[in-house]
Amino acid sequence: MKISFLASHGGSSARQIITAIKERKLKGFEIGVLITNNKTTAIYPWCLENGIEVLHISGKTHPENEDEAIKDALASVGTDIVVLSGYMKKIGAQTLREFNNKILNIHPSLLPKHGGHKMYGDFVHAAVLEAGESVSGASVQVIDAGYDTGPVLLQQEVPVLVDDSVESLGVRVRAVEGELYINALRKWQANNFSV
Repeated sequence: MKISFLASHGGSSARQIITAIKERKLKGFEIGVLITNNKTTAIYPWCLENGIEVLHISGKTHPENEDEAIKDALASVGTDIVVLSGYMKKIGAQTLREFNNKILNIHPSLLPKHGGHKMYGDFVHAAVLEAGESVSGASVQVIDAGYDTGPVLLQQEVPVLVDDSVESLGVRVRAVEGELYINALRKWQANNFSV
């Protein structure tokens, strides 16, 4: 089972998953390629330093066929499953078709709460606090053509504390994301690669 990744920033979840595979803590998986739409991000040199194939594919590098270029790059390494790690762009129709029900994303709330268009990162944590929630967390889902509308594979609750700020809540949610993703991949594997 070969995992490839799409990341826009630091790729912290991708790093944890890759490390778990290399250390044989996540068995039955191989590393494919990591694609980033931002060559100046921290994940790019990290991949180079750790022997991970990394590609920069964006609207700048492929202005007329970015989606096709991503799909082809993923397919060329024999990708079985795609993991999004802070990828800030909507997945294109060609890639969605090629990897139907095989693209996972992590979202920093307990979906279906606080999901949707423009709901990412600190915007989500601010919405959780504004709503007066006592519990937040993270969700790993299989993506579809909508924003945060695909089936949820696994969730992890994180308590919202009385004195929480957007920053403090975000730190605690991010702290569970890597292990949650790893456990979601184990569940995916145990379920014969389905939700």
